[in-house]
Amino acid sequence: MKYLLGIDIGTTSAKVTLFDYDGNILIHSSRSYEVLRPYEGYAEQDPNIWYNAVTESVKDISKEYDLSEVISIGVDGQSWSMIPVDKDGNVLANTPIWIDTRSTDICDDIKEIISEEELFKISGNPLSPSYALPKMLWFKKHKRDIYDRTYKFLQCNSYIVYKLTGKFSTDYSQAYGFQFFDINKMEFDTSIANRLGVDLNKIPELYASDDVIGHVSLKAAKETGLSTETLVVAGGLDAACATLGVGVIHDGETQEQGGTAGGMSICLSKPVAHEKLILGCHVVKDKWLLQGGTTGGSGVMNWWTHNFGNMESPNPYDEIREGAKDINPGSDGVIFLPYFQGERSPIWDTKAKGVFYGLDFTKTKDHMTRALLEGVAYSLRDNIETAYEKDIKINKMVTMGGAANSVLWTQIKSDVVKIPISIPYNISSASSLGAAILAGIGAKVYSSYDEAIERCIKIKTTLVPNEDTYLAYDEGFKKYKEIYNRLKGVNN
Repeated sequence: MKYLLGIDIGTTSAKVTLFDYDGNILIHSSRSYEVLRPYEGYAEQDPNIWYNAVTESVKDISKEYDLSEVISIGVDGQSWSMIPVDKDGNVLANTPIWIDTRSTDICDDIKEIISEEELFKISGNPLSPSYALPKMLWFKKHKRDIYDRTYKFLQCNSYIVYKLTGKFSTDYSQAYGFQFFDINKMEFDTSIANRLGVDLNKIPELYASDDVIGHVSLKAAKETGLSTETLVVAGGLDAACATLGVGVIHDGETQEQGGTAGGMSICLSKPVAHEKLILGCHVVKDKWLLQGGTTGGSGVMNWWTHNFGNMESPNPYDEIREGAKDINPGSDGVIFLPYFQGERSPIWDTKAKGVFYGLDFTKTKDHMTRALLEGVAYSLRDNIETAYEKDIKINKMVTMGGAANSVLWTQIKSDVVKIPISIPYNISSASSLGAAILAGIGAKVYSSYDEAIERCIKIKTTLVPNEDTYLAYDEGFKKYKEIYNRLKGVNN
């Protein structure tokens, strides 16, 4: 039997999943790791830890399955890494990850050289310290010795692809993190890069996400047990792979992200930019994704449960959410702002803070739990309503990630955004499945993406909005936005 392997490099763990050609999970293994926060605003990781997690997980799989039967490998990874490596691929420093905001001063430097309007016209994306460009220039300004020694700057998935093949690459779905990437022409703008002082030689060649980069190298084969006959494709951004992994490849179809980070990805057949959202290339050719990316997804529930739940319980997350079922929609006036590491779209405020508002002696932990679930849903609605400003239509929404395991939470999101939300079977492996589908396309296992989705994606149920909650959530959403606007001056 032949297999496809999907590798998912997330914020807190790496997951390796073996699939058959029909998208069925045969086995998966994962290893966890930490986010390092040595200073305020810093959030970094050692990419070597990612690869070690991958090799150990692959070895787990080899105990039950013959790795020589793996035809092709796809890798997805978190966004906006900036991994400096030398000619031999040695990592020269920890990489700032997507929630790192150390490059705020660099954004100020960039604005003195070129206007945000001009950058947005080219890239379709706002200037933010979270993006790849400011991080690259941060190394140049603050770690010049590392910058000068850097042969290539890699993204999360391209680092793993390099470790597997020995070849450097950048895929289109990650390239949008550079504000000199022309989102319409699908190429780097040399003139703007030169004005910003960017050495384009330090960025690897661009590839489509389903392009075959090479075979597993002899070195990687010895480290993992994989076969040198196995193909490796370029892979892509985790959110884009997850979008593919839930079957979103046509206009107006939307993925709702219930991972550590929250947000949504709306599939488009042409690039449509909004200055408060994120515009990138889909991992599917000739498709784009208008995305909302938030810092507060299931990560805030992890924080809440670890600090205020019963971690001795067999199901601590289900247990702490159970009491929220009996709280009225709108949490009887308690509002939660899920801005635990600042916030990305649509407010782009690195100094925004997490807030519980509306507490009094009648409120309980269950009120606060429900408000947390609703606050994350409000952040989703904030991004969706921002996309509506560009006359974008959403005709289908599919959820994924750990949060989608909670029917209560998914129903709240459906009620808040007033859109039916479908729950597929592989909610926790959507990113890995999307990466595996890319691997299958690259290896010509599938003749088209439509065929791959027909074979691999199965919907378990669809939740529809409850009209009885409309008024409560409309009022709650208004307060959610007003509270942030009133506190903005205090945060700064």
